[in-house]
Amino acid sequence: MQRNLTQSKEALLKSYNTRLKEDVRSMLDNFEEIVRLAKGENETQFSKMTQCEQDTYEMQVRASNIVRAGESLMKLVSDIKQYLILNDFHSVNEAICSSSQLYRSTQMDRDNKLMAVRDDMAADLYDLEEEYYTSMYK
Repeated sequence: MQRNLTQSKEALLKSYNTRLKEDVRSMLDNFEEIVRLAKGENETQFSKMTQCEQDTYEMQVRASNIVRAGESLMKLVSDIKQYLILNDFHSVNEAICSSSQLYRSTQMDRDNKLMAVRDDMAADLYDLEEEYYTSMYK
């Protein structure tokens, strides 16, 4: 079972890596083609106006491909975050334990301070009662 789970994780991470490389490659290729088209050094048999329209359309398609690849990368980041949140039990347990330890130490500190305040108030109250009962103005 553990081996199967490890293979599954490896396959998932490999697919994430593949998606990353494909999307970055797509963005780079499309950007390079847009730059090449922007130079306008192509000699074709079409008229200038037709060639301009064709280049404009191709640039729009390539820009759309860049946007699609960017959205795919954002989805990949979201998938990786979700994977880490759902499958990183060790880190989650460590965070819970450290928070619990911090809260326990804070609680003990507060309890000790409250005890000290209680003792001080009891001593002051005793002194005030003694002063009151020995006073001639009761």
